[in-house]
Amino acid sequence: MDRPATLPPRTLEGRVAGLLRTADPTSFETEAVERLELSLGGIEADRHAGYARASSGREPWYRRGTPLRNDRQLSILSTEELEVIAGRLGLAALPAGWIGANLVLEGIPQLTFLPRGTRLVVDEGAVIQVEAPNAPCRIAGRSVARHAGRDELELGFPREAAQLRGVVASVERAGPLKVGDRIVAKLPEQWLYAP
Repeated sequence: MDRPATLPPRTLEGRVAGLLRTADPTSFETEAVERLELSLGGIEADRHAGYARASSGREPWYRRGTPLRNDRQLSILSTEELEVIAGRLGLAALPAGWIGANLVLEGIPQLTFLPRGTRLVVDEGAVIQVEAPNAPCRIAGRSVARHAGRDELELGFPREAAQLRGVVASVERAGPLKVGDRIVAKLPEQWLYAP
């Protein structure tokens, strides 16, 4: 039996370009802050904080509302991918807060394609683990449409942001984050499954 292809572990470097948190826990949108304190439960008082979350349409194999481990504590985007989405939508810019981001990075190419298990290590000690790519949805599209004043973007955003919507992550090690911090992405060895 032939062994499947593998990619060796790698290290990439970027920086924190923006930090955001939910100002109103009932709101999807986030607002910029200069500093965040990450706990093992995420960002205190943020909409996605906590050790557990309720299942949603993303997990059709569970009844909606089933308690699950929270693998969506943080939403992470890249400045480079936001620029591409904005261009596709005909917008001058796409503010990360419109689509509920918590962390915006720059300098890490193809951020949305970081594999599960990638660790994002901050100089001051916080470690964030990438859980999955974040699929664009109509909730974010509705927010973009409202801010841009263009109803067609409710469905246009999910289409144009496919494979550019960043990743969701969880906090592996608590610690502070501030704008300008260096981030080291430690990608694990990847086994490519191809039966």
